[in-house]
Amino acid sequence: MFRRFAFARFAAALLFLSTTPVVAAGLDAASINDAAAPPARLPDRQQPSPSIARLEILLDRAHFSPGEVDGKLGENAQKALAAFAEANGLSFDKAVTADLWTRLVAASEGAAVATYTIVDADVKGPFLSKVPAKMESMKNLPALNYTSPREALAEKFHMSEALLQALNPGQKFDKAGATIAVANVLDPEKPAPVARVEVDKTRQTLKTFDAAGKLLGFYPATVGSTEKPTPSGTLKVTAINKNPTYRYNPKYKFKGVKSKRPFTIKPGPNNPVGVVWINLSGEGYGIHGTPDPGKISKAESHGCVRLTNWDALRVAAGVAKGTPVAFVESSR
Repeated sequence: MFRRFAFARFAAALLFLSTTPVVAAGLDAASINDAAAPPARLPDRQQPSPSIARLEILLDRAHFSPGEVDGKLGENAQKALAAFAEANGLSFDKAVTADLWTRLVAASEGAAVATYTIVDADVKGPFLSKVPAKMESMKNLPALNYTSPREALAEKFHMSEALLQALNPGQKFDKAGATIAVANVLDPEKPAPVARVEVDKTRQTLKTFDAAGKLLGFYPATVGSTEKPTPSGTLKVTAINKNPTYRYNPKYKFKGVKSKRPFTIKPGPNNPVGVVWINLSGEGYGIHGTPDPGKISKAESHGCVRLTNWDALRVAAGVAKGTPVAFVESSR
């Protein structure tokens, strides 16, 4: 959870963050910051809603990740909401009750949307013109960087590019010094030590717990596939590698990869395993990031546990060599 004092102190220290509204057609900082609980009849998932955007940001700040903040109550946000309700002894049946909303709002302080001043590091690149669709086409690239400042900024603030653009109409995100509206999700606190990780293969989720069994974090995940299922039982963390080089082993025979020889793909956020690799004791298995945060729990993995880059970094910051990772199956 966000500690209120630490969050307020951090927000004050970062002078570029404020609550000045940034106007966008039908969806702006003010409409999100002032949004009440979603109505009993939930908004259409096809269109971003101020109340859902605020809901997702509050969940993110409480460490119940909705995945990509997009303003739509998709499957991942519903998973996080149900988990938050359960952790707080409340019920959730597709409706956000007054008690649930009050508890969620009380979990952190500060505006849901704040302003951010773009800095040189956000726009200096280098950027890729396009991420190749096939792994073999990635192996000769010097790095798997972002494709634009917009993509980099959206990921920095845990947002979809579409929502970031909607909050900043006409903005190209390529000028240092420009002020933009962003989800206020930066967390200054060092994650608490993780004593145990639980991966639910049925629900496609990952949970972290402390030594007393307290739930520390909840994250949507992509867990295995029919082609290469995730293992059962308990493995252990053996290493944590940030900005990893991806190494393809042809014996895994991944669908769509024709190479019969090993090859490597350079580091970068659009690397197949994202910005961090948490190696597990089962050969070839790990917990890692992804170049496609919008596809988490909606597409298959190559047997590993895939999280958004920012969620993978948070998990990596809490675990250590030897941390057990239990793979379980549950009824939905």
